Amino acid sequence: MPVVKLLPAAFCGLIASATAGVASPAPAAEANPVQMAEMLSKAAPAADKHVLQLAARAMRCALRRPELGVDPGKLSVIDYSRPSTEPRMWIFDLTGQRLLFEEWVAHGRNSGDNRTQHFSNKDGSFMSSLGAFTAKETYMGGNGYSLRLDGLEPGFNDHARDRAIVIHGAPYVNPAIARLQGRLGRSLGCPAVRLSVARPLIDSLRGGTMVFAYYPDKDWLARSRLLEPDCGGVS
Repeated sequence: MPVVKLLPAAFCGLIASATAGVASPAPAAEANPVQMAEMLSKAAPAADKHVLQLAARAMRCALRRPELGVDPGKLSVIDYSRPSTEPRMWIFDLTGQRLLFEEWVAHGRNSGDNRTQHFSNKDGSFMSSLGAFTAKETYMGGNGYSLRLDGLEPGFNDHARDRAIVIHGAPYVNPAIARLQGRLGRSLGCPAVRLSVARPLIDSLRGGTMVFAYYPDKDWLARSRLLEPDCGGVS
């Protein structure tokens, strides 16, 4: 469901300091993840505040590495710990102080039934991948208008482009049918969305938005370079 909700006024100052100076990502990199998550939570109260905090932490780390090409003005969060029958994808326009989308999203057919349990970085696994991605260029493919993703986390999602893990619309992402059959339809690993929102949702992400895909996987939480306290040694 696309939504337009103004973020709290207090968020304006936080984002202004975070995105000041596009040429240098340092101010954004220093934004407090706890504060940022608190503000995002007020705009999207259905989202888990802890997940938002991890996403803000990963974004701060990524912005300290300009070569990753992350847009400081937007953020998307997918919470795969939630069942597929619930909205579990949020897209925030930080610069415009708006929550743009709160949507259903499919997971890979081998990742689980209604709930995800398994994740992979391997081609042919038909599983979803965890961690932070950057949304890159769009194209027209077998699933229509689609958005390529580059994985930022070695060992967890850095094969996303080779695996053709993309965001696209799909008829099986249908909440009404999901209520009847107990789950959404599943993809081959892509975070597929409803056909009716695919184009505007994709256009809101293209060009560098971080897409943070969460699940309480102990291995990923322990080894993610973007979630390390020292940001993987980046100063």
